[in-house]
Amino acid sequence: MSPDTGVAASVPVPAAIQAELFAPPRPMGKLRTFMRRHPTIVLGLVLTGVMVFIAVFAPLLATADPQALAPARRVRAPSAAYWFGTDMLGRDVYSRVMYGARISLIVGIAVAILSSLAGTVIGLFSGFIRILDAVIMRFMDGMMSIPSILLAIALMALTRASVQNVIIAITIAEVPRVTRLVRGVVLSLREQPYVEAAIAAGTPTTTIVFKHILPNTLAPLTVQATFICASAMITEAILSFIGAGTPPIVPSWGNIMAEGRALWQVAPYIVFFPALFLSITVLAVNLLGDGLRDALDPRLAKRL
Repeated sequence: MSPDTGVAASVPVPAAIQAELFAPPRPMGKLRTFMRRHPTIVLGLVLTGVMVFIAVFAPLLATADPQALAPARRVRAPSAAYWFGTDMLGRDVYSRVMYGARISLIVGIAVAILSSLAGTVIGLFSGFIRILDAVIMRFMDGMMSIPSILLAIALMALTRASVQNVIIAITIAEVPRVTRLVRGVVLSLREQPYVEAAIAAGTPTTTIVFKHILPNTLAPLTVQATFICASAMITEAILSFIGAGTPPIVPSWGNIMAEGRALWQVAPYIVFFPALFLSITVLAVNLLGDGLRDALDPRLAKRL
C-alpha cells in the first residue's frame, strides 16, 4: 500500500513475462490443442490420408500391372516376391489391392459430392416452399422405402457395368437421405425471426434460401457426407461382389473378393487383404464423420 494514497503500488512485470502473456498463439500450440480435443478427427484424417496416398501413388509403391496374367505363378502364398500372394490367374494381389483403392475412393467421394449437391437443392426448396414439400417428400419417402442396395442393383440392371454407372446408381439411392436431412434443418430455420424479417422485407425466395438458410445447413451436411462416402464404398464393393458393379477387368476390392471366394478354403488371403483395406478405409471415414459431429456439436459430445 502506498502511505500517501492508500492505493496498492503497482508491481513491475518483467518484459519476458509480458511478452509471454500477450504473445499471439503459436501455430504448433493450436495444432496440439486441436489434436488433444479432437483425437477422432486426427485419427480419421491420418488413416484417410494414407488411403488417398496409396490410391494416388499406387504405381510408385512397388506394384506391377494389376491385370498382367501369369498362369505359371497362380495361387502363390504371400512371400517376399508376392507380398499378398497371387490369384487364380497369377495376378499380383498386392498390386490389385493398391490399385483397387482408387475405385473405392473415387466412387465414395463422387457419390458424397453429387448426392450432397442434389439433396441440398431439393431439400432447401422442399423445406421452404410448402407446396413443393407435399409432392417431393412423398416421392422421397417412396424411394427410401426401398433399401439403397436393392435400388442400386435395380438401376445397374438397366445399364451396362461401369464405374460411372455405379456412381450414378448409388447417388440416386442416397439422394433421399440427404434431402430429408436438409429439409428437417430448413423446417426449423424458416421459423427463425431473421428469416421472417427477410420475408416481411420482401427479400426474394432464392436470396433467403441461399444466403440465410443454406450456410446453416453446411455443418450437418458435412457430417452426413462422410457417412455417405463410407456407405457408397461398401455398396460399390457389394455390387462388384455380386457381379452388378464395375466390370470384372477393373481391379476393385469387390471384384477381387468375388474372384477369390471360390478359393476361400485354399487361398483365403485373396479375400482377406481387399476386405481388410476396405474395412480400414470405411473405418477411417466413419471416424472422421464422428469427430466432425462432436466438433460441430459440442453439446452432443458432452451428452455422450
